[in-house]
Amino acid sequence: MGAAALTARGAALDRFIPAPEVRERFEIVIAAPADLVMQVAADFDLQSLPIVKAIFWLRERLMGAAPGPPRVAQGILAETRSLGWGSLVEEPGRLIVCAAACQPWRADVKFTPIAPEQFAAYAEPDQVKIAWTMEAEPVAPAITRFAQETRVVATDAQARIKFRRYWRWARFGIIAIRLLMLPAVRRTAQRKFAGIRDAQDLR
Repeated sequence: MGAAALTARGAALDRFIPAPEVRERFEIVIAAPADLVMQVAADFDLQSLPIVKAIFWLRERLMGAAPGPPRVAQGILAETRSLGWGSLVEEPGRLIVCAAACQPWRADVKFTPIAPEQFAAYAEPDQVKIAWTMEAEPVAPAITRFAQETRVVATDAQARIKFRRYWRWARFGIIAIRLLMLPAVRRTAQRKFAGIRDAQDLR
């Protein structure tokens, strides 16, 4: 995969949030094929990591969120969709862009999906638009650059003030979750790929 393609992937959110107020991007190199990496990432249960589970618990307590139903273990993609996130772009095995409008400063956040063709122009008052990616780019045989990027933009000044107040403290937990997720995905993908190769060697 050439440098131009990698740059295009890195700009996957440009047409949806070209001028973000928050942009966080993390990348990691994984010794496994891109299709496998993406499958592992989409199916990875974030709350299987004790620290991540503790971060979610702490947010609920600090903000006084109402108790929810018992959580069912599920992958990142299935869980976010069950919460209301929609998809803006899907390229199987390579790229997923998920997004929603919400008010993250509220204790019980409700996510509203937005159609891809409406996302850039969406301007419902007192909301922020959030879009995030999972990207798997083959850079060599069985070597993948996996990236996760999040962008946020407010729809008006009122939402911008509320979000900035929230983000001052919430960013630490959100960034920590991303930094924990990437090496966990790498460990799982590389372990699965090693198992596949071992099985092939035994044939």
